[in-house]
Amino acid sequence: ASLAQDIFKELAQIETCQDAMQMRLIPTLVSIMQAPVDKIPAGLCATSIDILTTVVRNTKPPLSDLLIFQAFPAVAQCSLHTDDNATMQNGGECLRAYISVALEQIAQWHDEQGHNGLWYVMQVVSQLLDPRTSEFTAAFVGRLVSTLISKVGSELGENLDQILRAILSKMQQAETLTVMQSLIMVFAHLVHSQLEPLLEFLCSLPGPTGKPALEFVMSEWMSRQHLFYGQYEGKVSSVALCKLLQYGINTDDKRLQDIRVKGEEIFNMEEGIRTRSKAAKNPERWTNIPLLVKILKLIINELSNAIEANASRQTAAEWSQDESNDMWEDQEDEEEEENEGLTGQLLSDILATNKYDEDYYEDDDDDDPDALKDPLYQIDLQAYLTQFLCQFAQQPCYAMFSDHLNENERRVLQTIGI
Repeated sequence: ASLAQDIFKELAQIETCQDAMQMRLIPTLVSIMQAPVDKIPAGLCATSIDILTTVVRNTKPPLSDLLIFQAFPAVAQCSLHTDDNATMQNGGECLRAYISVALEQIAQWHDEQGHNGLWYVMQVVSQLLDPRTSEFTAAFVGRLVSTLISKVGSELGENLDQILRAILSKMQQAETLTVMQSLIMVFAHLVHSQLEPLLEFLCSLPGPTGKPALEFVMSEWMSRQHLFYGQYEGKVSSVALCKLLQYGINTDDKRLQDIRVKGEEIFNMEEGIRTRSKAAKNPERWTNIPLLVKILKLIINELSNAIEANASRQTAAEWSQDESNDMWEDQEDEEEEENEGLTGQLLSDILATNKYDEDYYEDDDDDDPDALKDPLYQIDLQAYLTQFLCQFAQQPCYAMFSDHLNENERRVLQTIGI
């Protein structure tokens, strides 16, 4: 399947091949998406949607009538009328590709009832966030919603409120990190683009405990930030934390300053080894600290991780150079040179898969076209956080924050001269 995807990707990028490929491929994909579930092998529909996504992503707009008038409605209908998680997930990703590549064409297309493409996208988003569906259907919905917000913006109107309400509802049910991260990232993106409206919206709704939903979102985000994965997601959320902290200080916003969240776990040093029975009798206890203090702690932790990852990458690069020099010194004749060439190639292969050879937060999804287009993706996170913290330490309020820092956090700040 992966090889076939690569072939379709290459063909889609060759304009002289596009029409012929689409005329042969798209009707087949559409027929699979429209076929009764019991008439096709399991997983085939999800795979066909995945292939369509590849074609859309790699086709230069404007998209053909085949892709707009046949494939788009087919994938939208398929996503809305399936109970298969993979099909729903892939359907959401495919619609995200359409929004990213051909938003105007999607908005202009209408079905016989007068519903345009964006209406269908909204229906699929609602389906993915439906509390009655499996939480795993929402594993990638954050990307779809964030792309929708960035592309459509204020034109979403009340639809954005509807989406955010559905996300809040889904967050109360979700248990897995993948799903929670996907949902929380929508709010992280909104911190960058619509911070004040976001705060107003979250304060206008009650959370599960009756307090404003802002407290619920912040609590869930703060407790999971250190677990987030993905280079792009890490940068978006870390920079969003910086913006939140600075906003809270600059505006003296009571909505943020009055929120308290979990700080650090309190350990009983006399308890000894913590068994299940002890854990049942004595549940975990945590300190309770102001939200803005927690944000500072998380920013310092993100900086620490970035410094460690960059240092490890530098060490790996130096080791590679040393090994290369040693090999050249050991060469004595052409035969050895040939052998060394092979050895060098194998070494480079090994280094290419070294975990430290990848950027911090890296995962398999960081070739995502929408992420690569975002200026945030290009940020040097270590440099950004260093500059932010150095400037923050110069502010009068820093002394109060400093009292809450532990030894490890102070040590990290010392490495950047604070």
